[in-house]
Amino acid sequence: MSETPHETHHWVSELLTDRGAGATLRDGYLDLLGAAPSGSSSLGQRLMTSRGLPIIYERIWRPVGVRVLIGAMGFSEATEQRMTDELLTLGPDDVVLDVACGPGNITRRLKASIGERGRVVGIDASATMLARAVQDTTAANVAYVRGDAQRLPFRDECFDAVCCYAALYLMDEPLAAIDEMIRVLAPGGRIAVLTSCHRGAWPLREVESLLTAPSGIRMFGQDEVTGAFVAGGLSDVRQSVTGFAQFVGARKPDG
Repeated sequence: MSETPHETHHWVSELLTDRGAGATLRDGYLDLLGAAPSGSSSLGQRLMTSRGLPIIYERIWRPVGVRVLIGAMGFSEATEQRMTDELLTLGPDDVVLDVACGPGNITRRLKASIGERGRVVGIDASATMLARAVQDTTAANVAYVRGDAQRLPFRDECFDAVCCYAALYLMDEPLAAIDEMIRVLAPGGRIAVLTSCHRGAWPLREVESLLTAPSGIRMFGQDEVTGAFVAGGLSDVRQSVTGFAQFVGARKPDG
C-alpha cells in the first residue's frame, strides 16, 4: 500500500460520524478533542498523558504493570498474541480498531496480522501517547485518532474487529466504552478485551480496593465484562482468567 499521509487520513475520515466534524491533523494524527482534558483525573490517567511515560511505556511500564496485574503466572506477550489471533481471527482485508491504543504497540501488532490490504485505526485520548505512536509507526495503512473511547467518533458497524487491551480498567465509564465498541463492530466481527478481574472473597476485595483506589484502577467482577457482552447482543463469548486479569472475546452475530 502506497498511500500518502493525506490519503491515509482521508480513509479514516470516511469512518467518522458527525462527532468527527472539525477534526484537525496534529503531529500526524487526527485530533477530535483539541484542548479538552485527556481522560479522568485519576493517577493512572494522569500518568498516561504525561510526556515521559510514552518513552518507557512499551519496554518497562506495560510489561511490568501488566505482570503485576495478572500475577506471576499471568499472560506472557506470546500468550497475548495467541489470544489475539484466536479471539479476533483477523483476515487480510479487515478494518480493525485498537481502543485506548497508547503509543501504538498493539496497533502495530494488529497491522502485522492483517498484512498490507487491511487497515488499522488506533484511538486514544492522550496527545503525548499518540505523538509517540505516530513517530514509531511507518505503515500507511495504520492511522491514529485522538478521541474519547467512551463516545467513539466512528460510524455504526464499520470495523471488522475491535480490541481494547490493558486500558478499560482506567476509564470513568468502562461499560459505556464496551457499548461503543459493540456499536462500531460489523456483523460477524469479533471483539477482544484484556482487563482486570476480581477473583477473591470479600476480605481480598477490600485489600484490592486499598491497592487500586489511588491509581483509579477498577477491578471488574468475574462476570461483569462477559455480562456486558451478552447484554450487548454478542455471541460466542469466551473468557480466560489468570491472576487478576482476564481476556474476554466475543462475536457479533451476522444480520
